[in-house]
Amino acid sequence: MAPSKFNSAGEGNFSGPMADNGLFNANSLLNSEKAVQELIERSPLMETDDHLIEFSEALRTVAKALRKAAEGKAASQAEAAEWKRKFELERTRNLQLEHKGLSPVECNGHNNKRSRILSPQATEQTEWCCGSNGICSHEILQDRDIDSISQMASKKYTRKAPFKLSWCCNGEHSDRHKHDVVSFEKGNITTAERSSRQISLKWESQPQTVLILTKPNSISVRILCFEMVRWLREHKGLHIYVEPRVKSELLTESDYYNFVHTWKDDKEIMLLHTKVDLVVTLGGDGTVLWAASMFKGPVPPLVPFSLGSLGFMTPFHSEHYKECLDSVLKGPISITLRHRLQCHVIRDAARNEYETEEPILVLNEVTIDRGISSYLTNLECYCDSSFVTCVQGDGLILSTTSGSTAYSLAAGGSMVHPQVPGILFTPICPHSLSFRPLIFPEYVTIRIQVPFNSRGHAWASFDGKDRKQLAAGDALVCSMALWPVPTACQADSTNDFLRSIHDGLHWNLRKTQSFDGPRDT
Repeated sequence: MAPSKFNSAGEGNFSGPMADNGLFNANSLLNSEKAVQELIERSPLMETDDHLIEFSEALRTVAKALRKAAEGKAASQAEAAEWKRKFELERTRNLQLEHKGLSPVECNGHNNKRSRILSPQATEQTEWCCGSNGICSHEILQDRDIDSISQMASKKYTRKAPFKLSWCCNGEHSDRHKHDVVSFEKGNITTAERSSRQISLKWESQPQTVLILTKPNSISVRILCFEMVRWLREHKGLHIYVEPRVKSELLTESDYYNFVHTWKDDKEIMLLHTKVDLVVTLGGDGTVLWAASMFKGPVPPLVPFSLGSLGFMTPFHSEHYKECLDSVLKGPISITLRHRLQCHVIRDAARNEYETEEPILVLNEVTIDRGISSYLTNLECYCDSSFVTCVQGDGLILSTTSGSTAYSLAAGGSMVHPQVPGILFTPICPHSLSFRPLIFPEYVTIRIQVPFNSRGHAWASFDGKDRKQLAAGDALVCSMALWPVPTACQADSTNDFLRSIHDGLHWNLRKTQSFDGPRDT
């Protein structure tokens, strides 16, 4: 009979092994749910159907709770790993100083004193430790724990040019924002904390290698690229990398460009950050997004030239590329650290929190919309462990502050300075009169989930591409990525931001009120 089948299915699932955290295995619960569903379909006893449906819904609720607990565990483990990494870096640094007979206080530049540190390089040159307003990269560059792949890739060229980042203060005795917020890991930029101060980059040795990325299908961009490659080679003596497509165009133009380098597969792209000192983009904001997407980890400093439409992230003009590049190569230059979002898609069929798809990094925004469906998008939104809201409308935008002038702006979101660390939460055409956009702090994790009672699927797109379907039970988890995108400024980050919204959007452009008329007496 059907009841006996129900009992055997339930007992088989709940008497199985328990998970490590003391909860029942989610697979067992799902199997119980399937057994109950089969019973619902086959049982001739109509009076028990309501009870079976209620029991099935209860099982779904339990499975959903287990999935939330697994995602919370993954977030806690990631945070613990990050703290462990910081601790290990600090301990290694202190051990190096003790071995050299120096104390950490002496190296940090307290009382405006500077200490000399011997560098164990082949040249055995001495380098000066930075003061309290700067951060040196040479200590981390002394690390000899480099894998064999990186060693093979770096044999052909000299090591990457080290540089120093420092904070620019208005006044020598300013006491605002005393804490340094940028740390180094093997010579690459990683954000440890955030600050509102302007960041300055100063090269400690001359850059040797430049990567040039161009907008495709543009004759003016192609001509400029030819001129720039020749000038950088003849006047600056730099090694130059370009995309395979661009190298073919260069060789078609002339055999003179045989010195240009490129890559063959994705493995070589993953190693570009170990070879390239500087990235030059010729195009618009889309070219900057493409350049950022090539680097899944640390990103070399970007110098974006404006050959596109609006150019919120491209402050340099191509007509003066020689003067601009000469100034950048000499340094120091102001840079903007543009934060990125790291996105994970977790399918409903995942057995644990580690069974996720490959993470995707976005510089502008990730969009969750209804695609071609005619139904409202139904999305459950959580910030860390707190429920935020249920979105019912055309969709939702999770944007960085650099992307605040893109899709989020068109959907009614605020324009935010790119140096402000935060995550913009902007609904798309919500069916509500009180749904206003939000801005979350950068340290939170946001989870967007398609509920089981949703009428249709949702679609997620990342910086306008790589669309993925989200079925019922699937979730999208977003947090601030570890590696920002450093872009060079023409003046400073605030000046460039205000210029871009004035020139690109004609922000607050209005005819000035006439001076002749009624006046206060």
